[in-house]
Amino acid sequence: MSIDPRFNEPTPFARLVYAQAASVCGDACIVVSMAGSIFFQSPTSAARGKVLLFLLITMAPFAIVAPILGPALDRMKGGRRLLLILSAGGRALLCVALAAYISKPAPEGLIVYPLAFAVLVLQKGSQVAKSALVPALVKDDSELVTANSRLALVSAIGAMVGGLPAAAVYKLFGADWSLRVGALVFVVAAILALQIPRTRLRTSSDERQVRLERAEMHAPTILLGGSAMAVLRASVGFLVFFSAFSLKHNVPALFAVGAVSILGNFLGVILSPVLRRSAREEVILASALVFPATFALLGALVAGAAGFVIAGFALALGAGSGRLGFDSLLQRDGPDAVRGRAFAQFETRFQLVWVLGGILAVIPFAKQMGLFLLAVVLVFAAISYVAALRAARGQIMRSRLLPEAVDRTIARSRAQAVDRVKRRFRKTTTTGEDPPATPG
Repeated sequence: MSIDPRFNEPTPFARLVYAQAASVCGDACIVVSMAGSIFFQSPTSAARGKVLLFLLITMAPFAIVAPILGPALDRMKGGRRLLLILSAGGRALLCVALAAYISKPAPEGLIVYPLAFAVLVLQKGSQVAKSALVPALVKDDSELVTANSRLALVSAIGAMVGGLPAAAVYKLFGADWSLRVGALVFVVAAILALQIPRTRLRTSSDERQVRLERAEMHAPTILLGGSAMAVLRASVGFLVFFSAFSLKHNVPALFAVGAVSILGNFLGVILSPVLRRSAREEVILASALVFPATFALLGALVAGAAGFVIAGFALALGAGSGRLGFDSLLQRDGPDAVRGRAFAQFETRFQLVWVLGGILAVIPFAKQMGLFLLAVVLVFAAISYVAALRAARGQIMRSRLLPEAVDRTIARSRAQAVDRVKRRFRKTTTTGEDPPATPG
C-alpha cells in the first residue's frame, strides 16, 4: 500500500526551510516597525541623522559575529542548529522589549537603539548559521544552488507575507503591536528550528589539515566572488536609501520601487537554478553585475520615478541571483570545517559595504547623477571581475602546505645523496681505488 507523498516525513532541509520562513516573517515585522518610527515620522533633515545612526549600528553586530560567533559555530558540536534556535527565541524576547520603548520619546526612546543592535546580532548570526548548515542537509554539491534558491525564495515570500500584516497592524494599532506580532512569529520560528536534525561536522585534529582547509578559503574563485558580491551589496545599500530620500514625498513611487525590487529578487531566485544547469556559479555572478549595470544606466537616462523603478528591479534581480551564486560557490569550494567562520567573515564584509553604500546615499545627490554613478560602478566591477577570472583561469589552486612538503622531501633526498657520496669517497681513499664520479 503506497503512502501519499504529502504525508511523508519532512526532509532535514525542508525543516530548515520552515524555520527560515517563520524567521523572515518575524524580521519583516521588525523592519516595518522600525522604518515607520525612524524614517517616515521624521522630517527629511532629521531622518537623515536617524538613518545614519541606524546604519552605523548595523555595522556593530559584526564585531561580535565575525570573531566570536563564526569560530564558535565551527568548534561547537551542533552549534549551527543551536544558534538558529537561540536566535529566534532571543529575537522574540527583544521584540517584547522593543514594543515597550518604540513609541517613547528621548531619553527613554534611545533604548531602542541598543535593543536594535542586539536584534541585528542575532539576525546576522542566524544568517551565518543557516548558510553554513545547508551543505550538511543536502545530498551533494550539485544541489547547493537549488537549495539556496529555495531558501531565498522562501525569504522573499516570507518578507511579503510577514510585512503586509505587520504594516496593517502598525497602521491600525501602532509600532508596539506590530512588534508583539513579531514576537509571536519568532516563537514559532524557534519551535520549528528545534525540529531540524542534528548534523555531524566534518573536522580534523591534524594541524596540517586544519591549515590546509584554511588555505583553501583563499582560492581565487572564492576571493573574486566575494569582491563581486561586495559590489552588489554596496549598490543595493546605496539604491535603497537613495530611493528612500529621493522619493520620500512620493509614497506611491516609493511603494512601486519596493514592489519591483521584491519582484526582481523573486525572479533572480527563480532564474538562478535554471542558469546553473548550463553555467557555473562564476558565470551567474558575472551576469549579476552586467544586467543591473545596463539597466541602471537606462534608469539614469529615463530619470524620475520610472528610472528608480527600472534600476531597482534590475539590481534586485542581479543581487538575488548573485547571492545564490556566491553562497553556492563558497559552499562548493570551502571546506566544511571552517565554513562557519568563512560565512561570518564574508557577511561582515558585505554588511560593511552595504552600510557604506547607504552612507553615500545620505549625501544629497541629483537623481540622474546618483543612478549614473551606480551604473558606472557596476560596469567597472563587471569588467574587473571577468578580467580577473580569465587571468586566474590557468592557475592551479595550491595551498601553501604542498610546496613546503615538496621542499622538505627534496632537501631530505639531497642530503641523503650527498651523505652516500661522502661515505663512498672515504671508503675508496682508504682502499686506494679511484673515487666515484659525483652526480650531476
